Amino acid sequence: MFFEYPELLWLLLLLLPVVAIYVYRQVKGLEPYLVVSSVTPWLHKGGSLKKVARHIPFILRVVALACIIVAIARPRSSSTFEKIDTEGIDIMLALDVSTSMLARDFTPDRINAAKDIAIQFVAERPSDRIGVAVFAGESYTQSPLTTDRATLINLIKEIDCGIIEDGTAIGNGLATAVSRLKDSQAKSRVVILLTDGVNNAGEISPQMAAEIAKTYGIRVYTIGVGAMGTAPYPVQTSFGIELQQVEVKIDEPLLQKIAEETNGKYFRATDNTKLLEIYGEINKMEKNRTLVDSFPLYRELFMYFALVALAAIVLELILKLFVIKQLPD
Repeated sequence: MFFEYPELLWLLLLLLPVVAIYVYRQVKGLEPYLVVSSVTPWLHKGGSLKKVARHIPFILRVVALACIIVAIARPRSSSTFEKIDTEGIDIMLALDVSTSMLARDFTPDRINAAKDIAIQFVAERPSDRIGVAVFAGESYTQSPLTTDRATLINLIKEIDCGIIEDGTAIGNGLATAVSRLKDSQAKSRVVILLTDGVNNAGEISPQMAAEIAKTYGIRVYTIGVGAMGTAPYPVQTSFGIELQQVEVKIDEPLLQKIAEETNGKYFRATDNTKLLEIYGEINKMEKNRTLVDSFPLYRELFMYFALVALAAIVLELILKLFVIKQLPD
């Protein structure tokens, strides 16, 4: 606690002569008195309570004056408050949902591993706007840029293979993500493109989509998903679904070129752990900017002293007018 006008506290010294005069009058008998030869008749008559009580109004008056002086000195308390402004990043996730993402070199398979880790990535970036585009033979926006984490996570959970024409239109997927970012006013705009195949569909080539991203200053991180060599893939046979080893084909040179042209980086994920590490690395590289403003918050305390003064004055009046008069002499 501190005082806005501490010099007013010197007024408290004025209470000293007031108290001194009161004590002097009591000691010197300046109050009305009666001279008697002996006090013996009054020794057992009581009256001690009233003798003490008659001083209480004066004490209350001094307390009230002291509290009033303290109140006008304006006591205050302060605490430091920090206002944190975050300069978020706009991020679009472009996920491959072609049927090859059903391969089980990831647990339980590529598409579900990609969804689970993407959800974790979203949860760890509360200050950013994040959206999702999906692609196979064509592409569309699953979720526009949003800060609504609950809705975004639910939309990611709904992603599945086979919902659109099969194929791998990497260019279309990247272009769809870029179209959602091109008008963004964020300081940093990022696409995280995840695929497990080779571009074989779509009207827009991956090279053209990369040029568009570069033109708008959008950074693209590319992730190739799949084990080295072959991977178990579920195939429908006359005996039911069986796992067959199929060759993993990822156009790594293309993904590397897209990342290089847009000032991004290419990653290869061969299992769940590696994919999680990749998202963690991207998370560290794309740190949002935090601005912290510190300023004090003041709390006025004069009201407490004013209330004590008011209570003391009211109690003094009650004692003088109603209580002390009723006490036996």
